[in-house]
Amino acid sequence: MQEFLNSLHHLIDPEKLLKEGGFYLVVFVIFAETGLFFGFFLPGDYLLFLAGMFVATGKLDVSIYTLVFSLCAAAILGNFTGYWFGKKTGPVLYTRKDTFFFKKRYLKSAESYYRKQGAFALIMGRFVPIVRTFAPIIAGIVRLEFKKFAFYNISGAILWIFSLTLLGYFLGKSFARQIEEYLIYIIIGFILITTIPLLITFVREKLSKNDNNN
Repeated sequence: MQEFLNSLHHLIDPEKLLKEGGFYLVVFVIFAETGLFFGFFLPGDYLLFLAGMFVATGKLDVSIYTLVFSLCAAAILGNFTGYWFGKKTGPVLYTRKDTFFFKKRYLKSAESYYRKQGAFALIMGRFVPIVRTFAPIIAGIVRLEFKKFAFYNISGAILWIFSLTLLGYFLGKSFARQIEEYLIYIIIGFILITTIPLLITFVREKLSKNDNNN
């Protein structure tokens, strides 16, 4: 088990990632994951948490105010980019062949989630991997009224960025040494938590298909 954890830590070493890329890398990741269809695999959630924690412990040389507001701007601009992309070229995605950076099933899953949840998909969907990437694209494809989209976009970005980044920041201020000792477990926890909604959706779709076949 320990060997597995060491290997995983080597592959997803967030401290090395943030030290080498720093502030600008985090901002780019958030923009890409929320606005570019190939950004669905990026680790937005735990990078937000870790960025806040690294600011608190002095490992990221930027103020928490600059970090939070820059990340909010990146998340908002990312969704606007996704919306524009969906509005202009979205229908073409349904005929596009699967590649390493694009999976049609992710687009269809996000569309199903969006149509069922509506505004919830654009606000709370920020906390769900894949959904936060494709939901603004779907909103553009279905031509959601721009004023409504802008409101949902800004509300969701503020809630997502502030909650995870400030959680990392305040925990880093209060329990810096303890958190660093269990950093790999925190990362695994974030991965599991953010994967659960996708697993639930997958199981529901499978059960629904089986019921229809029966």
